Amino acid sequence: MKFAHLADCHIGGWSDLKLKELNMKVFSKSIQECINRDVDFVLIAGDLFNTALPSIDLIKETVLHLKKLKDSEIPCYIIPGSHDYSPSGKTMLDVFENAGLVINVVKFNDNKLEFTEDKSGVKITGLFGKKAGLEKGYYELLDRNNLENEAGKKIFMFHTTLTEFKPEHLAMISSEPAAILPKGFDYYAGGHPHYIFNEIKEPYGRIVYPGALFPNNFGELERFEHGGFWINSFEDSEYVPIKLKSVKKYNIDLSGKDSNQVKDYILDKVENIDDCIVLLRLVGVLESGRLSDIDFKGLFDSLNSAFVVLKNTSALKIKEFEELEIEDNVEEEMVKKNTSSVELFNSLLESLDKEKLDGEKNSDFELRVLKDSLGVIGL
Repeated sequence: MKFAHLADCHIGGWSDLKLKELNMKVFSKSIQECINRDVDFVLIAGDLFNTALPSIDLIKETVLHLKKLKDSEIPCYIIPGSHDYSPSGKTMLDVFENAGLVINVVKFNDNKLEFTEDKSGVKITGLFGKKAGLEKGYYELLDRNNLENEAGKKIFMFHTTLTEFKPEHLAMISSEPAAILPKGFDYYAGGHPHYIFNEIKEPYGRIVYPGALFPNNFGELERFEHGGFWINSFEDSEYVPIKLKSVKKYNIDLSGKDSNQVKDYILDKVENIDDCIVLLRLVGVLESGRLSDIDFKGLFDSLNSAFVVLKNTSALKIKEFEELEIEDNVEEEMVKKNTSSVELFNSLLESLDKEKLDGEKNSDFELRVLKDSLGVIGL
């Protein structure tokens, strides 16, 4: 017996048309891979779509792929994720379930979660994810006795970040302790945080995150390049990467350059990009000119052999805004007069120059920057 575990498909999540279509092709490829591998059933642990109200075209194409599973007699068990709910609490997954394409395993009876039993005998249940971690209240009210005392092979699906297992780059993302989970399940099919994790944790069982099926933003493309899912039995697991395009990453320091030199400077460094996703992270301090003077249109036209080109200029600065150059260099003089160490001052500026992480709350971002800044000055 084996099953597939997907999560965070975020269909429709990209505004770029090519990447939106590629995201759908990744979903299609994943479904076909499940069929080819003859899995007994498929789990989707939340965020099938990127919004509760996807476009008709996205719905139609998603239905076609889910119908392939149904025609192959492979059940698809699902839970809603934080992106699947509208403000009124509605979800497109209800329509899919009524059409017989998926089975939402979040079913309550007298405030108790029920199990859905697959034809293989495996019993599946789970709890949805909500925006801002609002599912926490539902976990607190769970009757755990009926869940933990149920006999047989059991899977619990969830859409929540667990604090103990967060990677460093998601340290400031809101999360809940693993103790919110009911104990004694054979497999915990997680979703929500976009990273890969698969470990047995006592007194629970095997806790698994497949990460996003396809990277959902520039940072995720840069870190992961592609997504994938898990094929599991209760004895072992295999991660199945779905990589339809190569990713070429460039971190280019433009310090000392004039804005009019940027295009040619970048073109000299970029090569072998045919049909690739090209990521340009531009950093440094331009010697002169403005960001708006950079010929990005001409740059992208020159790189048209790529599948798509994305740029990130969050760390690209302009010298005139970095230095207040008056006759006596006011900034430098102020530093010398008010701090005993220019290095300390620069460290403080660096601690304030942070990017907000994907999924990070504004309050958590502000707290992280404040803690880093206080740490620099020893408070």
